[in-house]
This record gives sequence, C-alpha cells and structure tokens, in this order.
Amino acid sequence: MAEPTAEPILEVRGLVKHYPLTQGIVIKRQIGAVKAVDGVDFDLGSGETLGIVGESGCGKSTVAKMLVNLERPTAGEIRYKGEDITRLSGRALKAVRRNIQMVFQDPYTSLNPRMTVGDIIGEPYEIHPEVAPKGSRRQKVQDLLDVVGLNPEYINRYPHQFSGGQRQRIGIARGLALRPEVIVADEPVSALDVSVQAQVVNLLERLQSEFRLSYVFIAHDLSIVRHISDRVGVMYLGRIVEVGSDAEIYEHPTHPYTQALLSAVPVPDPGAREHRERIILSGDVPSPANPPSGCRFRTRCWKARERCALEVPELAVPAEFRGLSGPAAHDSACHFAEEKHVVP
Repeated sequence: MAEPTAEPILEVRGLVKHYPLTQGIVIKRQIGAVKAVDGVDFDLGSGETLGIVGESGCGKSTVAKMLVNLERPTAGEIRYKGEDITRLSGRALKAVRRNIQMVFQDPYTSLNPRMTVGDIIGEPYEIHPEVAPKGSRRQKVQDLLDVVGLNPEYINRYPHQFSGGQRQRIGIARGLALRPEVIVADEPVSALDVSVQAQVVNLLERLQSEFRLSYVFIAHDLSIVRHISDRVGVMYLGRIVEVGSDAEIYEHPTHPYTQALLSAVPVPDPGAREHRERIILSGDVPSPANPPSGCRFRTRCWKARERCALEVPELAVPAEFRGLSGPAAHDSACHFAEEKHVVP
C-alpha cells in the first residue's frame, strides 16, 4: 500500500443514480425508480487505496461507472482535484478521462477478441495522440507489457491465446497507457483463480508504488480488500454505511451490517471457528425500487427500533466516541452503533 497524502484527489458528495421504471408500450410513463446509488459520500487521497465492499446489487459497480463517466449521475458531485467532472463535456471531459481509468471485472469480455494485444493496449493513444506519437507507440505498448509481467513479444497475439490472469494483466496495461492518476478497479480479481488473484493484487500494489496511483478498489472478497486497502467503505442498498481504516473496519466494526459481513468470512483455524460469533441475518435484501424508510438495514437488523424507521442515520462518528481517538471512532451510519453487537 502506498502512503496516502492528506489532500484528496477525488471527492464524492451526495452521489445518486436512479434508473426509471416505466409502464406501457406506446405511451410510456414512469411509475418508479430503481435507486441503485442513493447518496454516497467519500474522499480518495492521493496515493491511497479505498476499498468498497458489499453484497451483489448494493451499487458498487454503478459507483465505479459514474467515477469514470460511463454513467451520468442523477444528482451529486464527483470532484477531481476540486473540479466537478459531472458537469464537464467535450474536450474538458476527455482530458479528465485520461487521468481516471478503469480496470474491468471480466477479462474475458472486456478485451475485443478481434484485436491484437498491441492494438488493445495502444487504442488509448488513438484517442489521445498527444500522449504518444505514432512512431513510438509500438515501443510504449511493449514497455507496458513488460511492466505488467508479460513478454513484450506477445504484442501480435490475440486475447484467446492468453489465460484469464494474463488477460487481466493486459487490461491493467491498457489502463496504464495514458499514465492516469486514479484507477477504478471494479472487482478485478473476482473472475480469477485464487492463486492468480494473489499475483494480480501484488501487481497492482507494485504498480501503485511505481506510478504513484490512487485506487478505488471494488470487491466482495473481504480478505483481498483488507490486504490492499488503506481505508474501507461498506455499502448496503445504495449507501455507504461505514467507512474507516482497514484496522477500524475489520477489528472494530460498529455497524451491524459490517459485523454480519465479517462474521461470514471463512476462518481456516477450526479451533478459532468454534469460538467465533456467527451472525445470521433474517430476511432478504429489500428491493432498491422500494427501499425501507429510515435506515435501509433495519428490516434485517437485530438492533432495530422505532427510531430506525423514522430517521435516516447520518454517516458520522458515533456520539459516544466523538472527540476521542481510537479504532471505534470512525464513521458509521447507525443510530445505535456504540452498543455492543451481541445478537440476542
């Protein structure tokens, strides 16, 4: 992990993405909306890795797409070095996109099978020709292949001639081509074997140090997120419910959802497993088209009370720990975060 600076390179405030639900064939009318992301706030420091975790469907990938402008937010701000990039278009947006790149989840579908590796990695230079003149592009592509641990002589091969881990390295090389400052990695190792996952994560850490990169690392594997992240944000049903350093989140979680997630992480030691508290959540994840009032986790939470249905909890340090230092003094969106998490 790189040493982050105090100055944020990305600031996300009130980020919202709603997808309209319509009815009718000839005359369509909106009858509701899927609230995929519904008020997300976080900062990313220069040189920092922010991990974002949560169940499938909680809005992690939608946040990733908005960060790189593949999706336009319904509301909110994404500030890159103080400038709101959601309001940019044309050349100004193109310039920002050069500095914020993405590594996609599936290495089998994110690479064009009809293009050679050299064309795939070199394609960003066609969009941003000022980065590399035509005469130097082949050498730059070969240098990038070498940087990600692939033989530069593979430049004329096609994606089907590579394994999954090698394809993901090609995707990472493509993301590095324009020398960005921020890389959004959307579950970059979830489609890979466990042994290959470790290799790719180690590669990302080395590249971060070498190129002074900032990462937004999205995943559902909590152990990988802890290994690579400086800070961790936990998402549930379109909102971040807890955020803190990796030690704060993994060793002193204060939100019930985070506690339940961590209790489900496999433990290799049978002795430790027997004495471990296991939190089994009741019910299913509510529909993002009709989320619960107040706290969205309350329908599955053992701490839920009347206040939880009436008030949306603020993402802030619990009242009991405000003004104090220590692992419990981090932001949590729970009215009763300071209470012990023993399940009745």
